Amino acid sequence: MCPSRITKNHILERERGREMAEVKLLGGLGYSPYVNRVEMALKMKGVEYEYIAEDVKNKSPLLLQYNPIHKKVPVLVHNGKSIAESLIIVEYIDEVWEGPSILPKDPYQRAMTRFWAKFIDEKCIPTLWKACWSTGEDQQKSKEESTEALKFLENEIKGKKFFGGENIGVVDIAANFIGYWLPIISEVVGCELMTHENFPNMCRWANDYCNDNFVKENLPKKEALLQRFKPK
Repeated sequence: MCPSRITKNHILERERGREMAEVKLLGGLGYSPYVNRVEMALKMKGVEYEYIAEDVKNKSPLLLQYNPIHKKVPVLVHNGKSIAESLIIVEYIDEVWEGPSILPKDPYQRAMTRFWAKFIDEKCIPTLWKACWSTGEDQQKSKEESTEALKFLENEIKGKKFFGGENIGVVDIAANFIGYWLPIISEVVGCELMTHENFPNMCRWANDYCNDNFVKENLPKKEALLQRFKPK
């Protein structure tokens, strides 16, 4: 009888299985576009993980332990080590696990990808959110700022299916809020910010993105978000 042989591939598969089992994601009790980014990246790579729902209004000792600086979700815990901030987490996932690339390999394209993802987080989402929920002069100013920010994205997506080219990449995932959450919030508050007349390229991108089979499977239901944002 021949003894069983443990090959290098067996060891690698076993180690990879152990890593996958030791991945935890601290997210919220409800839906968050930032947490959703991380879940999409994990699923794109086929990584198994444990989701830990945190009540962000009553921060648990676990959350304070793993993210003592910002004290917010999402937080990825991999083999006992924590990574905070959604875009940093997505990049970490791309570097650690095999599977479809989320960021481009070319250094220049990689740098530009980081630039646009950061632009979305710092210049687009805050002004769009404020434009939806503020009133009076504050709302008007936020609408103008939002329009200016969206113009840059309108030009950047021109002639491309996704920001990542033919495949969904980190900028598309970062723009999750714009493509899916924003139209739902706009419907609730009656404040349309991204129209086909003003932003045909962005609206076309949002339609392609939200109707991608993988994306559709991993977005929260529209009814759930309508209920969440419905004025109390």
